[in-house]
Amino acid sequence: MSDRGLTHLDPLGRARMVDVTPKEPSHRRAIARGRVYMQPETTSLVARGGIGKGDVLSVARVAGIQAAKRTADLIPLCHPLLVGAVLVNFRIEDDFIEVEAHVDTVDRTGVEMEALTACSVAALTIYDMCKSADRAMVIGDLALWEKTGGRSGVYRRPPAMDDIDR
Repeated sequence: MSDRGLTHLDPLGRARMVDVTPKEPSHRRAIARGRVYMQPETTSLVARGGIGKGDVLSVARVAGIQAAKRTADLIPLCHPLLVGAVLVNFRIEDDFIEVEAHVDTVDRTGVEMEALTACSVAALTIYDMCKSADRAMVIGDLALWEKTGGRSGVYRRPPAMDDIDR
């Protein structure tokens, strides 16, 4: 926890939106990753375009981008931000698809929640499009991997936590 305590609580313990108006806008970036674990047959279907609902990764990419732009509508105390760029990429392995979301802005607060939301919704979209082939899928390992900008500076996920093997 930061040395500022719980910033989303007022002195009486009530929820509040943090006042960012005194801050100067600056470039901020966040990167989040998550995984959709599935049967190897399912990853193979995705890779070769064999899922009946269509191009899974193209639809998941658009869903992630759209989600990043709508984060403040989903997370109650998030500030609405002018999202400057969203990039959603995928890595297909034998038994999972990794989702990585990069979000950039020039604003008064960071885009960590936008990156995490983009990653989450892209993963949920993969699940939705593949559920007829594999109902045992698991979405997991969602984490912030990097953030830059703002008063707290740079955060990078520690190397010991880089690749969680299941």
